[in-house]
Amino acid sequence: MTPFQAKDPYDWAALLAMIRRAFAGMEGRIDPPSSIERMTPEALAALSAVSEVWVIGRPARACVVLTPKPAALYIGRLAVDAAWRDHGYARQLVDLAAERARALGLPALELQVRVELLENHETFRAMGFAQTGETTHPGYTQPTSLVFTKPV
Repeated sequence: MTPFQAKDPYDWAALLAMIRRAFAGMEGRIDPPSSIERMTPEALAALSAVSEVWVIGRPARACVVLTPKPAALYIGRLAVDAAWRDHGYARQLVDLAAERARALGLPALELQVRVELLENHETFRAMGFAQTGETTHPGYTQPTSLVFTKPV
């Protein structure tokens, strides 16, 4: 299935619902809770104006938000609906991100994974990412996310 870039008009509410379903397994496991619960369809639409939102399927089975940074293309909101996991969609979207990074002249991909989500750490390592840093949410004294990068 070929990814496409979501642009207005698009059913942002349905896409947000899919992302929330995909992220539901984090509920109660990560601290602080995911900001996805505070996101609105309007905010997701606004994000598409400054980032690239790529989707697989109609209705959406998987998606990713790609945001250029000075030295990398940031991968955010990578989500695969639970019913469609193990179909290679996450890898397909990461491969797409690498293509977009090269097209934008950026040398690497970057993403963040919550410290508690060990299975995601392993997934991204298997895709060629390496841990390159840590971040801490405001109000916390210990790292809450790990930064992973991959040269393209």
